[in-house]
Amino acid sequence: MPRFIKRGSQRTRLIRWDFLIQTGSSLKDQHLHGLSTMAKAVLIDLCHLETNSWNNQIQDSIIRTLEALGKEVSSQAPFVCLMCCQALKTKRNGEDTLQKTMQSFQCSKGRFEVVCSENTVSTLYAIKQKLDEKDISVIKIILPSQRKPLMREYTSQLFTSVYQIEYEDLEVTCEENNLPKSTAPQSELISLSVQDAEKIQNEIKMFFESLPALKGKLTLLKSSLIPDHIFLHGFTTRTGGISYISTLSSFNLFSSSKRRDPPAVVKENLRRLAVTAGFNQDTYHSVKVNHASDVWIMGKTKPESYDGIVTNQKGVTIAAPGADCIPVLFADPVRKACGAAHSGWQGTLQGVSMAVVNAMISEYGCNVKDILVVLGPSVGPCCFKLPQESAQKFHRIDPKCVRLYESSHPYVDIRRATRVLLEAGGVLPQNIQDDSVMDPNQNVTLCTSCCPNQFYSHVRDGENFGTQVGYISIKG
Repeated sequence: MPRFIKRGSQRTRLIRWDFLIQTGSSLKDQHLHGLSTMAKAVLIDLCHLETNSWNNQIQDSIIRTLEALGKEVSSQAPFVCLMCCQALKTKRNGEDTLQKTMQSFQCSKGRFEVVCSENTVSTLYAIKQKLDEKDISVIKIILPSQRKPLMREYTSQLFTSVYQIEYEDLEVTCEENNLPKSTAPQSELISLSVQDAEKIQNEIKMFFESLPALKGKLTLLKSSLIPDHIFLHGFTTRTGGISYISTLSSFNLFSSSKRRDPPAVVKENLRRLAVTAGFNQDTYHSVKVNHASDVWIMGKTKPESYDGIVTNQKGVTIAAPGADCIPVLFADPVRKACGAAHSGWQGTLQGVSMAVVNAMISEYGCNVKDILVVLGPSVGPCCFKLPQESAQKFHRIDPKCVRLYESSHPYVDIRRATRVLLEAGGVLPQNIQDDSVMDPNQNVTLCTSCCPNQFYSHVRDGENFGTQVGYISIKG
């Protein structure tokens, strides 16, 4: 029988290899039946095993474990994955031992896979893609207790809180399986040294850097209004990154606890943007969206959240995200200052763009007539609707901002509202670039909802949407 040990207020089940071998298919009626109802995916971590660790006893135990799982008939039966590293693969008459193992249970229900790659990160990331394809977010990982701190670091980097991950101990013989033997109580085997954590983070970083770009090359849009000899700027599109989930593919630049793209993927996309655009990733700052009109004046105390940034520091890149909301860039070539704003419909009503303009005037002595403003890709009046009560507020700014005003959800033009408010604040009409540009080769204010191959869109894609950005910096 499997035994339990006490760990704090939790009971942890230890699964022994000899238990697997002795009981075989009886696992169905004991431990594995619980797995099928508790988890949607079960990962058995064999990445600690090396070539000389693999033997017939271990192979037989795995086969019997998988056969027992294959007999599950519940609709909640889990997807089971054996994860191992390349070092474990051995050649026998031109065939992999693991492939033979795989063939032995292919006749079951097709819920089992062996994923074998160069190292733990590439193996686990390949499995993550399989789980995302199947829309699985509840995961149980069975692994030796000594591996748990390492695996927690890997999963914290590669997964977000969308996933529910729990761990279960797999007891193996340390001497035979290249695991460090420890006499410490299992309750103490939960920490990871700073050096080991950094090693894993560097391994993940190098792995992501090696991945090919998806959906074409990285493409940036630039405005002819902002002078290139003074400012570096651009608006990203959705091609050229490594995000593989459909609504985030491929150049997503925002990570959220509600989405499946982990921060490490977004960081790699940002690194590629920095290399292509020519700015320093270490001095990149994006707004912390609050859908309001707060502005961070760089160099002063940073607000907890803000939808605008202004700076006159050279070599510092500031950015605003957008996925229907407008990423707005500001440049003063005379005083050499710049700004960025995230202008959603709420921020537009609160005047976030003029708040940035006013901050540039008060902090850097800018003349409002010198400030250039470019509205980036955003949802157009063709695709954006608001409830009547909210649409009325735009109607008061300018009746032309609302179409089908009498309907319960009129179409609203947040771009036009932004222009009207900027002009009312003193910005010259010719110094504002928006969708009024007639030349399609010069227009950067494209509709995000209408262009699925170029841009992300919350309106079009729903809650699991990706994000593009507008960025600007003052050249040194």
